[in-house]
Amino acid sequence: MFSTFDVPVLPDGVVSRSINAENRTGAPGAGARAASALGPGRKGSPAVQLAAGETLTLAEIEGPGVIRHIWLTVADRTDRGPFVLRDLVLRAYWDGSELPSVEVPLGDFFCNGFGTRALVTSAPIVVAPTGGMNCYFPMPFRAGARLTLENQHAGDVGSVYFQVDYTQGDDLDPGTPYFHAQWRHSDGTAALGTDHVILDGVSGRGTYVGTYLALTSLHRYWWGEGEVKFFVDDDDEFPTLCSTGLEDYAGGAWAFQDALRADPEPEILTFSAPYCGYPFHSARDRTKASPFSTEALPMHGLYRWHLPDPIHFTERLKVTVQQIGAWDHGLFERQDDIATTAYWYQIAPHAPFPPLPAAHLRHPR
Repeated sequence: MFSTFDVPVLPDGVVSRSINAENRTGAPGAGARAASALGPGRKGSPAVQLAAGETLTLAEIEGPGVIRHIWLTVADRTDRGPFVLRDLVLRAYWDGSELPSVEVPLGDFFCNGFGTRALVTSAPIVVAPTGGMNCYFPMPFRAGARLTLENQHAGDVGSVYFQVDYTQGDDLDPGTPYFHAQWRHSDGTAALGTDHVILDGVSGRGTYVGTYLALTSLHRYWWGEGEVKFFVDDDDEFPTLCSTGLEDYAGGAWAFQDALRADPEPEILTFSAPYCGYPFHSARDRTKASPFSTEALPMHGLYRWHLPDPIHFTERLKVTVQQIGAWDHGLFERQDDIATTAYWYQIAPHAPFPPLPAAHLRHPR
């Protein structure tokens, strides 16, 4: 399903291709032809503009094949608000389907869910300085693939830089599943005791491979005591797999603190590792120079990749996370703003995704 490195076996009929702004079709010998002031083939067209309300086709490929790597960055400085990365929507369609198998705000797909860049150094997702977003999840297809980026932001995005690296002619096993990713949001208005749904409505056979979670804390005290639950196949009231808490699920412990002490106040440490991480923590908002305070509600971004320990299902899958906190007097129910991205593979067909909320409803409260 996934490996960090495959020894080349030189399969017959398989060719390597790449699509970017200078070779929009990936055709052989068609790259780097655009002219600049330096002459033909001297970096003449490295990016494209994406106007407000428009959709850019990043790649349209005839199959069979496998997308091996996606690199993308945008010039996200506009005068109409900071949430460009959540206002751009990445979609992927396999084998001519009208239903997207991937539908996620761009930043959240790359574990950057707050409109502020965070470095991520993991096996399938890497965000490098300054905002170079990379995806290494293999994305197989049989008849074709289409990747799009829709601008739902209030203003134009001046430059979208992208590259899609793929192979064509791959001999795919009939049981090879398709890659999927879905975004869901809870805005903190649900009744106390309501678990946030990370994924539901998945039926058939597949493998769950990862979660990204962006939480804006709307209550005081510790926010991450909720368990992540995986209801697999015949599970009903109780799940088969369950974490012991949210920071534990992301590979951390004891609230991501540098030490267990009350005085001086412990420091919160972010980290990024191959299969788990807590790359973002902030209580300040990015803003232009302003006489007003930039203090904000605490924001937390974390991820967990189930690549060495995949979660297989044969009939159905539901994934949830509790909203539970803790303080000196014990556990308590919370109502936080939570946005999650679920990543999984499954055999076609898949059920339609829930409608993606409008851009302004996706912003943290």
